[in-house]
Amino acid sequence: MTMYEEAKKRYAALGVDTEAAMETLAGVPISIHCWQGDDVRGFDGDPAAPLTGGIQTTGNYPGRARTPEELMADIDQVLALCPGTKKLNLHASYAIFDEENGGWVDRDKLEPKHFKKWVDFCKARGLGCDFNPTFFSHPKCDPLTLASPNPETRKFWIDHGKACIRISQYLAQELGQPCIMNIWTGDGLKDIPADRMTPRVLYKESIDAILSEPYDFNLVKPCVESKVFGIGVEAYTVGSAEFALSYAAMNRDKCIPLLDNGHYHPTEVVSDKIPALLAFFPEIALHITRGVRWDSDHVVLFDDETKEIAKEIVRCGGLDGRVKIALDYFDASINRVAAWVVGTRNMEKALLFALLQPAQYMKSLQDNANFTELMMLSEKLKTMPFSAVWERYCEMQGVPADDQEWFKTVMDYEKNVLSKR
Repeated sequence: MTMYEEAKKRYAALGVDTEAAMETLAGVPISIHCWQGDDVRGFDGDPAAPLTGGIQTTGNYPGRARTPEELMADIDQVLALCPGTKKLNLHASYAIFDEENGGWVDRDKLEPKHFKKWVDFCKARGLGCDFNPTFFSHPKCDPLTLASPNPETRKFWIDHGKACIRISQYLAQELGQPCIMNIWTGDGLKDIPADRMTPRVLYKESIDAILSEPYDFNLVKPCVESKVFGIGVEAYTVGSAEFALSYAAMNRDKCIPLLDNGHYHPTEVVSDKIPALLAFFPEIALHITRGVRWDSDHVVLFDDETKEIAKEIVRCGGLDGRVKIALDYFDASINRVAAWVVGTRNMEKALLFALLQPAQYMKSLQDNANFTELMMLSEKLKTMPFSAVWERYCEMQGVPADDQEWFKTVMDYEKNVLSKR
């Protein structure tokens, strides 16, 4: 009997069908963020300019992607080493300008044609595509954007947001999958404000203006993402958790809330917020990251909170499309492709781990106040032969099951490609 056959038998004794779990997982899209490959630099500005607007990347590991072609090649390496269904997640700053589409334009003038090469890339690989306006690292951050007291600044960024709505509609129509378009800004103040209200009123009016751009809500899913604080905005963030959630609640017909598990106080957990929001919202979106003491966007690990997030997605029926899953982290201190692969595979692992739980039986134990058995079973599941099922899933998906095997592929890629950049 193989290790997988033994694992299948042991899970079956708990009422868990490992084959069904793997089949379900294979159809769950994970949106992979393009910005891990080039340290959030993008292609629409000076590559040597510092990141601003609450964005910071640390490290200078060799091999950063410098061109669209290099970034696409790196993404291909990730796709080849990670199981499951994937989407691509783009920021507006990754527009591709060339003579064919008229060359460079500023962010308020972006058009779908500046993302045609990304559409071609996705079509060739069967990917959907999500999108993000880029409200940072730009001269017109004053330092505020949508909440700026300057009407000219606000107009520029509103026009950028509207352009991104049109681009998101284009991506959805071309690729035949809904596009999740996330609105996040680093608007805030370094020190204690004299007026907390006015920036939030302006921010609300700006988002209203962006979402006045026509779009099909079945195809484009705008999100409003909150944050606790960021570099340079330590004392006051305009788009706080209360603001973002209230905005989404009051505009359920045209946007959905987005939870980033690095954007809350250290004692808060997004795993608990998922069922709370799904009690009210038909759809929510997630950015999965790993904050270390603050929103530091570390590589996603197969850790407790990632597993708890996955459990709540599964238990709440989120895999039917109600929960939109995307990754959001970047690390320039280690091999960027390896960081991508580790985080993506760990999100898949967490979802598989969750799918291998006898959720209905555990719910019945809770409903019947049988907390003793529930505790015992929860602990038992931690040492079940999960790894054998994971390896089987990877084999079925045609990707390396052994981490050392895919790591060797990445190190060969570093030697032959990344080290020569």
